[in-house]
Amino acid sequence: MPPCPSCRQPASKRNARDRRGRQKYACHLCRRTVTENSASTVGGYRRPADVIFTGVRWYLTHPRSSRQVLELLGERGIDVSHRTVLNWVQAFGPQLVDEARRRRRPVGTWWIVDELFLLRNGRKRYLYRAIDEDGAVVDVLLREHRDTASAEALFRQAIEPTGVMSNEVVTDHHQPYIKAVAAICPGARHIRTGLHRARGETTKAIERSHVPARDRLRNSRGLKRTETGQRFLEGFEAIHHLRRG
Repeated sequence: MPPCPSCRQPASKRNARDRRGRQKYACHLCRRTVTENSASTVGGYRRPADVIFTGVRWYLTHPRSSRQVLELLGERGIDVSHRTVLNWVQAFGPQLVDEARRRRRPVGTWWIVDELFLLRNGRKRYLYRAIDEDGAVVDVLLREHRDTASAEALFRQAIEPTGVMSNEVVTDHHQPYIKAVAAICPGARHIRTGLHRARGETTKAIERSHVPARDRLRNSRGLKRTETGQRFLEGFEAIHHLRRG
């Protein structure tokens, strides 16, 4: 018998089933009625987990809009709205990110950091990205301003979950990186360079790493809000990282 998702006490079997034919159980402590799906991640959603995560994976993996994902699901007899697909991405994308971060290999200590700007309806946002020596994305951060606070927030967000401190940081000549590296990674060697250097360190690796994100965002016509955009971008980078193996 499944435990009650609220009080975690054993529930007793009832002589009843819900509309989908699932067995009902009763918790005598908190008087809740539950099913085997109540404690699931997708508990409360009409669609089964495989349908939901398929829609999320298609939206995050391929340069498709939510309406195109809707058409693909419709061909398989699944009738949902494009808004439902977007809600799935916002609800379950962060869970995919957490699972991918838990299972990924240790992050390297040699980072390349850069930012690219995103434009929608004349409004600019800045996507900060950091990769390590193997080209794996360390972290991403979407901000409304291109300043020292944003650069510091990227380094702080990249370090806190992993506990890995970079010992060498490569950036372009954007001035706020000087203070950000000194404040958050005080022991790191900071190399300021450019894209077209003939020799030595260059930012070419991260410029190439920007391409999949640019292609994906071009199809989605930009990001409407910073908060939802951050969750989408984290999910996209996690799925893209998994596809690279």
